[in-house]
Amino acid sequence: MDPAVVQAVLEDWRAAPDSRLRAMLGYLEKLVLNPTQLSSADIIALRTAGVSDTAIREANTVAFLFGVMDRLADSFNFAIPPPAQARKVGEFLHHNGYAMSKYIR
Repeated sequence: MDPAVVQAVLEDWRAAPDSRLRAMLGYLEKLVLNPTQLSSADIIALRTAGVSDTAIREANTVAFLFGVMDRLADSFNFAIPPPAQARKVGEFLHHNGYAMSKYIR
């Protein structure tokens, strides 16, 4: 993905160039900040925007994993990696995904 697009979306997700991405980011914001306000209408809106059920499940899984890791990091006072290391991890995840089963034997 073009780094300029990534930066623009980080600054304001509503500027995402793809309607599916905007819909998903809006959903994820609500999931994280106001989960009690979620309803089936939110899933219908994602589907209407063209987001697949697989993408919805994957986004929920990633949001869950980040939520758990964030809470663990806060609880155990994890050190925040420098930007260069965080970028490398992000690139690894972008290339390989979140499925770790192929690395754990």
